[in-house]
Amino acid sequence: MPPNVKVQRDEVVGAAMLVARSKGIDAVTAREVARELGVSTRPIFTHFDTVGQLKDEVYAMAKGCYRSYIERGLAGPIPFLGVWRQYIRFAREEPELYRLLFLTKPGAASGGAMEALRFSQDMVRPSLMRIYNMDAETANRYFRDLWLAAFSFATLIVTGGCPYSDAEIIAVGSEISLAVCKAYKEIPGLPEGRYDKDAIFGELVKK
Repeated sequence: MPPNVKVQRDEVVGAAMLVARSKGIDAVTAREVARELGVSTRPIFTHFDTVGQLKDEVYAMAKGCYRSYIERGLAGPIPFLGVWRQYIRFAREEPELYRLLFLTKPGAASGGAMEALRFSQDMVRPSLMRIYNMDAETANRYFRDLWLAAFSFATLIVTGGCPYSDAEIIAVGSEISLAVCKAYKEIPGLPEGRYDKDAIFGELVKK
């Protein structure tokens, strides 16, 4: 009969998650996870054929953690502002998980930044359509524009080069949100990419 396994699968994944959170996904090795558990590497390969499979589990857990942040934002009185706050908070509180989800090349235990964008977009789209009175395509474009700005701030935070406070970041987010929403509502054809850029800029610079 096979020997009893004293370390369960969820314990292995939990230990790998702790390693990823503190040291990054590249530090998730059989030896490092075993050290976190205080065992040999044998239990790890009892549950996983490869470390790559274990990293896939860590990635799924990281997405779940990120989802919980976004859900808290959506539950706020101003959902999109809440999402912006929670996105920045996630970058500050979980920098290594942020790196895994948003700054890892696709295929390396992660779907990359664009998969994370689509994942976020799918969560936020319904509230944008309902509260901002947008169709699905406009909501997607609006979210894309705001997410790219939030991504810039979060990347500065994670890489240690952000000179802005959270209050300043929120203020910039509000300005961009207002400007983009107003433009999409008031410039015919803008959400679809069909507009006279030169004519519009020409009128704006006269003001």
